[in-house]
Amino acid sequence: MSDTIKPAHQKELFGHPVGLYVLFFTEMWERFSYYGMRALLVLYMTAKSIENDPQSGFGWTDGEAIALYGWYTMLVYLMSIPGGFIADRFIGQKKAVTIGALLLTAGHGVLAIDAIWAYYSGLGLVILGVGMLKPNISTMVGGLYKQNDIRRDKGFSIFYVGINLGSVLATILVGLVVKSYGWHYGFGLAGIGMLFGLFVYLYGQQYLVHVGNEPTVEEKADDISIGTLIGQLFKSPLQLGIVALIVAYAIYSGLTYEGADSWGYTALYIFLAFIAGMLMMIYKNLNNQIEKDRFVVLLLSLLMVIVFWGCFEQTGGLMNLYTESKTDRMLFGWEVPTAWFQGANSAFIILFSVLIANIWAKRKLKGKNADSLFKMAVGVIIMGVGFVYMVFASMEFESNGSSAMFWLILAYLFHTIGELCLSPVSLSFFTKLAPARYMALMMGVYWAATGLGNKVAGVIGESASKAGELNVFGGLTIFAVLFGVLVLLLIKPLRRLTHGAEDKEIAIQE
Repeated sequence: MSDTIKPAHQKELFGHPVGLYVLFFTEMWERFSYYGMRALLVLYMTAKSIENDPQSGFGWTDGEAIALYGWYTMLVYLMSIPGGFIADRFIGQKKAVTIGALLLTAGHGVLAIDAIWAYYSGLGLVILGVGMLKPNISTMVGGLYKQNDIRRDKGFSIFYVGINLGSVLATILVGLVVKSYGWHYGFGLAGIGMLFGLFVYLYGQQYLVHVGNEPTVEEKADDISIGTLIGQLFKSPLQLGIVALIVAYAIYSGLTYEGADSWGYTALYIFLAFIAGMLMMIYKNLNNQIEKDRFVVLLLSLLMVIVFWGCFEQTGGLMNLYTESKTDRMLFGWEVPTAWFQGANSAFIILFSVLIANIWAKRKLKGKNADSLFKMAVGVIIMGVGFVYMVFASMEFESNGSSAMFWLILAYLFHTIGELCLSPVSLSFFTKLAPARYMALMMGVYWAATGLGNKVAGVIGESASKAGELNVFGGLTIFAVLFGVLVLLLIKPLRRLTHGAEDKEIAIQE
């Protein structure tokens, strides 16, 4: 069938559905808004507090700023679980993305107001908006491809370029705006980016008519709600006992932990306890052993996601502060804005994303090991090696009182290669193995794991004030490499549990 008589949603561009590029540009502008603001957060909170000064911040300590950064970035992704559930059960992914975009636009607009209430309110709206948009737009990308279509991984890599194109544009433009006009103009510019994303998404609906639609009556009848899963949990003594132990520990930690975040951690542990119970109930309700084995692999792969982002997300916190205070940023007599270094990762992704995806695809077609678990483990190892350069930077700082910019660039390069091996691959992996009726909910769990990794990164970053950057960066190198090697040793039994989910991928045309 020729393109001229295909329905709009089946048309292709450069070998992929046109809908991919609609989602590409929507996510590009959403990430422009998110990363533009993320690059400012810890710098704004630690900047000196001067009344009526547009360059004034909160005057917080590094530890306080990184702690809030960790909570914020965790909650951004943790809210993907209710966002995925609402889409799966009630409104579909397409409407959920629209609502998320509206919330994000409002949140960034509120952040442009110079007031403490606006700061916290804006962050809250952004958290809700990302929770609605993030898991559901990823699910829609997976829905553009048929089962066993080898183009799926490349499609996610192209989508990933959109994420990082938005990031690199944001760090350059927002960094310049903040340098010239002040923090809140930077926050406002991030909001304008999200508004562009919303316009692109609404305009491209004709290419998305077959994905992300509201669940049918039959699909709703076949679905099992979270309430039902929690109800089943209370009828299962073993699973209920596990959840009760976690809740008891959460309450104990809240009563005994010394620190302002004690009850925040308590709420987090209780929430995670019920998520664990919900996942156990999903496992019990799966149709057959193949689905159950694949579900176990998905849960184990979440550990890799948490470990990866727990190390990688030092970029927005500890490494961001290190760049600001301990790196010689002078280039031909001009000081490079700190926020620009946040764009190095995204620039490298744009340069290398499709290249690395093609290398893995060619390796797979030659019959060599290139399954998702292998790529993800290699990604963790490569990312860990990147921290070696931060070790060198810390050693140079201790010797000379400052460190060169090229150490940061090399660290970001290795982090980027590691990210390209893990992040788009793990997204695609989830759409291959997750039970169909829980697809968006499981994508929510995936992004929640990413959020937990962000929180772990915040906790690690806080420890730098006592342990020192040299010890933190060295410890991250050793841990990430050893963890990745351990996963490689377990590849064969884990691969058997996938029951050949990736063995029959072929080139499929619409």
